[in-house]
Amino acid sequence: MKSILFKNASIVGCVAILLCYAGVVKGQYVIKEADAAYELYNYEKAIDLYEQAYQKKESLHAAERLAFCNQQVRNYKAAESWYAIAVKLPESRAENVLNYAQALQNNSKYKEAREQYVKYAALNTAITAQQKERWLASCDSASSWMKHPKAINIDDRKTLNSKASDWGTAVYENGLVFSSDRGNVESEGLRKGKPFLKFDGSEVPDRKVYGWTGNGYLNLYEQKTGDDTVTLFPLHVPTDYHVASASFSTDGNEVYFTLTRIPKKGEFDNKRIQTVNIEIYSAKKDTLGNWTEPIPFKYNKVNAYSVGDPFLSKDGQVLYFVSNMPGGRGGTDLYYSRREASGGWALPVNMSELNTGGNERSPAFDEQGGFYFSSDGRIGMGGLDIFKAKPDGDHFGVVENAGYPLNSPQDDFACLPISADQGYFSSNRMDGLGSDDIYSYHRQKMLAFRLEGVVYKKGTAEPLGEVVVTLQKTGGGNLKVQTGVDGRFGFHLAESSSYGLTAEKTDFRRDSASVSTIGLTTSTVLKQDLYLEMITLNKAIRLENIYYDFDQAGIRPDAAIELDKLVRIMKDNPTMWIELGSHTDSRGNDQYNQWLSQRRANSAVQYIIDQGIHKNRISAKGYGESQLLNRCAKGVKCSEAEHQLNRRTEFKIVKY
Repeated sequence: MKSILFKNASIVGCVAILLCYAGVVKGQYVIKEADAAYELYNYEKAIDLYEQAYQKKESLHAAERLAFCNQQVRNYKAAESWYAIAVKLPESRAENVLNYAQALQNNSKYKEAREQYVKYAALNTAITAQQKERWLASCDSASSWMKHPKAINIDDRKTLNSKASDWGTAVYENGLVFSSDRGNVESEGLRKGKPFLKFDGSEVPDRKVYGWTGNGYLNLYEQKTGDDTVTLFPLHVPTDYHVASASFSTDGNEVYFTLTRIPKKGEFDNKRIQTVNIEIYSAKKDTLGNWTEPIPFKYNKVNAYSVGDPFLSKDGQVLYFVSNMPGGRGGTDLYYSRREASGGWALPVNMSELNTGGNERSPAFDEQGGFYFSSDGRIGMGGLDIFKAKPDGDHFGVVENAGYPLNSPQDDFACLPISADQGYFSSNRMDGLGSDDIYSYHRQKMLAFRLEGVVYKKGTAEPLGEVVVTLQKTGGGNLKVQTGVDGRFGFHLAESSSYGLTAEKTDFRRDSASVSTIGLTTSTVLKQDLYLEMITLNKAIRLENIYYDFDQAGIRPDAAIELDKLVRIMKDNPTMWIELGSHTDSRGNDQYNQWLSQRRANSAVQYIIDQGIHKNRISAKGYGESQLLNRCAKGVKCSEAEHQLNRRTEFKIVKY
């Protein structure tokens, strides 16, 4: 009998080893597949695969790649979460600390970002004192700007924006022209040539879908004043790829824009993915009002560098643009070129007073002569910030950051002032409709309403500092502020408006509330406190009233109500991963109880996935009777209530 048991145990052991080995092999295969997607810039697919790999085996490689990929698709909360994990893993690189600091900055956590920048500067002795000071000054300045926002309202231009990328407005006749990659079959008739760029070894790019983003190629669209309809701008272009960033002459008869095309005599390496530089083209209207065949800008050099973001001066005599041509100070620099008597363009002049070691973008002038541009090389809130300079002849005086809320922790660019009080700009700030959105801004009227509150640690009277509190106006933009040590926050409110209010802090579950000024007729200070619950990883949290019919694993209506609460928690905390565990009491066969609990856990997890939670964020674990909460083991006489205590469903937060 002992021999038989020994043999059975050996068989079980072999099966376990084989299953473990199969899991390792599968995990290695998933990593390879994820790496392949990553190398092709298919970040969405790579994220899914790296998450699966990390579930099977935690690794620095997967965590780093997940952080980077999420940053590329602008999921900054997920990027922060993964960098927080990466910096704590063995053999983590110093660059992860820098990336973690930037992710915290992207999420308005400036005090925490500051700490990580200090840490990185200590780890990397090559960092100059000037660079360190710029990082710290940016964090300090951003915190101050958020506490003292400019008196302007920001509105998401919902009739212009889509779930794709929409940016870069230009005034044209009685409407606006802008850039978008929403995709449109009409564009087929406006483009010439056949695409041949290959993004991997076998596929030619789709004419309608850009492989990097999964959206269409950028094109120019038009919306006329008083009409919410968006139509393709009727410009015939010599490319099957991107067309964007238009600027028109004052009379509307000349347009400058950028495009990407495949040069006939390109310098290509078939063994690697290619980057094609962008170029500036222009077109004029003929006597019938149709756009002529576009002609290239004199200083395009597609095999050497890019030129883009054209802006034509009001008198049509100066073309401003950006380029990474040799001789610049940083990534992309600001340049201008004067129109010659012959109609051509003089040699470009580098606007060296404004350029930095970073990237400058989107030049534009307002009616008063103020010069606007964006830069990621100056003290700012994060990413590209909008700046304003006042020219004095060919020189510029003080350059000022446009402040908050025109700027945000993300990229803010393509500012187009319409008057001293209003204008347009583009941003990939969070809570927008798409990746890049077009916003309008205008100066606020005198405000009569204010919201004030304190963020507390839940269950205590302890105020919480370093909490990012967001005020989201229904149908409008949002404002953010980071609390001090007293936990206090405050916002001005508009009349007859509704708002959502949220509070977020690292290692805490967020809280939310709603406030409204609708119906208020006198000046009022509204009060609303928020409460954050600290997160403890791998701590079992019981879900109450999760009952199953006898010997069944189906989700009953009363259980669904409780599981819906967990769904809401996971939607409110999008970086949270959980393990959902099911437990039985000790009565019955041990193996059967194990199977039943696994079936019940699987059923609950599937219910949660069906409510929109991604499968990678939740796993099922059946514990059977292995984790009893009381004395009621087999053979012990217990009441039904005591047995019921062991029949439970719990969840553990395994990542946040």
